[in-house]
Amino acid sequence: MAQFLAIAMWFKNLQIYRLPAQWAMTSEQLEAALAPQSFSACSSLDLQSQGWISPRENGMLVHTVNRQMLLLLGTEKKLLPSSVINQVAKAKAAEIEEQQGFKPGRKQMKEIKEQVADELLPRAFSIRSSTWTWIDPVNGWLVIDAGSASKAEEVLKLLIKAIDKFPMDTLRVAQSPVAAMTDWLAADEAPGGFTVDQDTELRASGEGKATVRYVRHTLEPDDVRRHIAAGKQCTRLAMTWADRVSFVLTESLTIKRVAPLDVIKEAADTTSKNDDERFDTDMTLMTGELARMIADLVEALGGEMPKA
Repeated sequence: MAQFLAIAMWFKNLQIYRLPAQWAMTSEQLEAALAPQSFSACSSLDLQSQGWISPRENGMLVHTVNRQMLLLLGTEKKLLPSSVINQVAKAKAAEIEEQQGFKPGRKQMKEIKEQVADELLPRAFSIRSSTWTWIDPVNGWLVIDAGSASKAEEVLKLLIKAIDKFPMDTLRVAQSPVAAMTDWLAADEAPGGFTVDQDTELRASGEGKATVRYVRHTLEPDDVRRHIAAGKQCTRLAMTWADRVSFVLTESLTIKRVAPLDVIKEAADTTSKNDDERFDTDMTLMTGELARMIADLVEALGGEMPKA
């Protein structure tokens, strides 16, 4: 499965969900639950296949360091564009028309396309991708390295199917990211432990949804306040936490463009030995730093909303 594993051990995006703190499921129990969903490559007739693969290519589906668990979902998709199917089906329909003396009807054309798809599928190219998932049973976080909620849903569906009464919940905070980010910009003051960087997006809520984006541009407080006074709200904001991790916070509470800064990179470099030790060191650094960052960000957004 080496073709799945071309990443560094730092998540680039964070889709964050809640688990009960001190979640009792062990890595051995999780391994047993995921085993029936192990990845198998597409057969000649499959359009897509998904399943869990070993994060360290050692046969284990759950990689654990200091009670932090790492999972890897593998996906294989066959590339069979509808334009190709339509082109081949059109040629085949012309042959059938010549044989039977009239054009194929709607039902017959549908059958031709289905037949063409079945014939082409075994020869279709396939692409593979992977999605990392981090489970922190100590602090109660489930974090998926996915840029979109729909990509994260693929992971959640398999976890919910594998684990009976999986206790995952949506992360709910007291203040919406949009309101909080807009307040921080209006006051020209980031929450404690954070700094505001040079990328942001301000968008109006009216029909036109007028949008202003700053990219690597100094945010002049007066300019930003004028946009806010005109009815725009902040929907994306680049920030740095504790001079250690930079990221972009979005209106949906997705965290993107996560990157460790030099102080963390230097700590990782001084402990690098063989590949396995380096991987575990990176994982320990990442999970420790991100767990603290997420907790501080939740606090900056007014804390968590209690369950109804």
